Amino acid sequence: MSAAVLVAAVVGGGVLFLMRRLFPVQKAVKLLRYPAGTMRGKTVIVTGANSGIGKALAGELLKLQARVVMACRDQSSAEEAAKDIKERAGPEQGEVVIKQLDLASLSSVRRFCEEIHQEESKIDVLINNAGIYQCPYMKTEDGFEMQFGVNHLGHFLLTHLLLDRLKASAPSRIVVVSSKLYKYGQINFDDLNSESNYNKSFCYSQSKLANLLFTHELARQLDGTGVTVNALTPGIVRTRLGRHVQIPFLAKPLFYLGSLLFFKSPLEGAQTPLYLACSPEAEGVTGKCFANCEEEELLAKATDDQAAKKLWDVSRRMVGLAD
Repeated sequence: MSAAVLVAAVVGGGVLFLMRRLFPVQKAVKLLRYPAGTMRGKTVIVTGANSGIGKALAGELLKLQARVVMACRDQSSAEEAAKDIKERAGPEQGEVVIKQLDLASLSSVRRFCEEIHQEESKIDVLINNAGIYQCPYMKTEDGFEMQFGVNHLGHFLLTHLLLDRLKASAPSRIVVVSSKLYKYGQINFDDLNSESNYNKSFCYSQSKLANLLFTHELARQLDGTGVTVNALTPGIVRTRLGRHVQIPFLAKPLFYLGSLLFFKSPLEGAQTPLYLACSPEAEGVTGKCFANCEEEELLAKATDDQAAKKLWDVSRRMVGLAD
């Protein structure tokens, strides 16, 4: 018995030590406080608002009395999340609208945007938050590699189809959730759908680099319109994003304990997108990337003008926007 306890202690200590090396303890995140009514009268669309950062963000926006459009693939999950955030928001809260949106389907994206144009007179903030992480190789409804299709192309089309309403609502904001893992990616223009070779880690990083290049080019094209666009990297957050990552059964309790120690909570992860959506300090700021509510310096490949324009043109053709 004592030997088993000793082995468990050694293994557990080893796992926690490894997590400490891989995921250094992050500074305590200061939660933002804005006056009640800060977002009163404003309409905010949040993709992937049924869990993780998106749900926490939707809850905070609701407290600030925004009209929050929860754009989610899973209707029942979205309804449960909406009920939860409304119960937590207090008596003085905004309004929640649930809309079905599957970013792995361009037809779903188009239907969503048609409904938004019919039902919403303005869009003050669009937050491209939803994502998929290191899934097994699969394709979207339209034949795109899943991570590139959902994380980049789905949001690319969504943003384009809502641009006219965003411009008409100016000053308005677009917020794009990327990841520090963009650093390990390249845009493989010769095989964007990874048909010749699939590496799930590379494909995720590629999609997050695409988010940054999209932000860079979109900011250039929106100059002077009153619509700003900024990206952010939220850090390592305890969400369901990593559900496709395989963790040995016996290591799961230790991994969970480690995540409590070293990962941000969803609410902490939601602070930077909340800042970019609400803060007066972000008014007029565009084409930047933020981390922990401060501007982050990016690698040169994330602000490469030629790569950004090429990705823009290729993406337009892939989603059917090109002439």
